[in-house]
Amino acid sequence: MIDESGSTRDVGQAMELIAQQHLQTHGLTLVKRNYTCKFGEVDLIVKEQDTFVFVEVKYRQSTQFGGAIHAVSPSKQQKIIKTAQFYLQQSNLNEYNTCCRFDVVAIEGSATRPDITWLKNAF
Repeated sequence: MIDESGSTRDVGQAMELIAQQHLQTHGLTLVKRNYTCKFGEVDLIVKEQDTFVFVEVKYRQSTQFGGAIHAVSPSKQQKIIKTAQFYLQQSNLNEYNTCCRFDVVAIEGSATRPDITWLKNAF
């Protein structure tokens, strides 16, 4: 049971777990959670066959201010891209020869009955 009255970080971690489970039920494999470097953070790094997928998870209880999908700003996208490039470099992978994409998992509504939208190639 997820306590939505908990801290923002606790709720965020719970939503990342929901997103991870959703992706795993669709055949993706977890590589790393909460990868952090000097450029920023990627919530989930997963693989779909030979493709690395860098996933931003966004949760909003309400769509009153545009909802979760609209919460990934262009500056946030650039931070995620730079973080992904750094991850690939640190993993001895060439960003030009490694298949990768950027997805957003948007979760809205109640934590007990979340509405999940998975945007592949979101940016």
